[in-house]
Amino acid sequence: MAEACRVKRMKLGSQGLEVSAQGLGCMGLSARYGSSVPENDDIAFLHHAINSGVTFLDTSDMYGPHTNELLIGKALKNGMREKVELASKFGIIYTEGKMEIKGDPAYVRASCEASLKRLDVECIDLYYQHRIDTSVPIEITMGELKKLVEEGKIKYIGLSEASASTIRRAHAVHPITAVQLEWSLWTRDVEEEIVPTCRELGIGIVAYSPLGKGFFASGPKLVETLDKDDFRKRLPRFQQENLDHNKILYEKVCVMSEKKGCTPAQLALAWVHHQGDDVCPIPGTTRIENFNQNIGALSVKLTPEDMAELEAISQPESVKGERYMAMVPTFKNSDTPPLSSWKTA
Repeated sequence: MAEACRVKRMKLGSQGLEVSAQGLGCMGLSARYGSSVPENDDIAFLHHAINSGVTFLDTSDMYGPHTNELLIGKALKNGMREKVELASKFGIIYTEGKMEIKGDPAYVRASCEASLKRLDVECIDLYYQHRIDTSVPIEITMGELKKLVEEGKIKYIGLSEASASTIRRAHAVHPITAVQLEWSLWTRDVEEEIVPTCRELGIGIVAYSPLGKGFFASGPKLVETLDKDDFRKRLPRFQQENLDHNKILYEKVCVMSEKKGCTPAQLALAWVHHQGDDVCPIPGTTRIENFNQNIGALSVKLTPEDMAELEAISQPESVKGERYMAMVPTFKNSDTPPLSSWKTA
């Protein structure tokens, strides 16, 4: 268990939540990344993660949908619940293949109750709005989340893929503990406004897809190994015309990782860790071997010169293709109407 001593603890945000310095994105155990493995193997994997000191688990009602929360619920039996910081999310539903974003009070409450039931817990430690409903003023959504905190159903509130102005407005209703955003060597647009806003307000930063959805672990050959149902096959950055350009960045990371004596994935993850002690990356994997390698990133020390070199090779022009397909909402279109526009029934 040499890994366990390397997973430090950190304060996430300024509201009192303490988590492992690296978390685990659990989506891939149930959804979106192709075929799944037997449930018993998933549970054994989750127990390995927790026993290794990675206790910050990230799920969502959308993963599966619902099956990921059910899986986590089973893994947290027999005293495991007390060892973890559990994060889940609400706000995305798929009806007949179409994505809908919801944030009205009745939906917020119903989603929370359903997640509590699936997870089989009395309280969710960190509950995020997964995507922002741009038809509902953020103050209205936050008002209901605040009630859930007061009722003891959730401990802390988070937002995912929210703009700086949405974060500010939400934080004025009830302190936001953490903002989840995609941050990696090939996704750095959050550095402009969102990261500084979080820091100004004392909000923790949870970086999802810190390995570029696996790109920095395997490079362009990743695409050849993807299952036919893997959603990455549809992402713009993984299309051949963009991949040929993007592989140059991967190759530069490989050269540098050799010099540092670590893997490209560890270097990419270490870069996220070195962004500050308020940042918790949550790489996802389903394999113990990859998980152990990810923990190894915590031991990779980067000098200011290393950081400058990595930042020089990961400028916006080094990446071709959007993060998502056009219909997927992100922080760039997450502003909500003013509170004065809301008509109560």
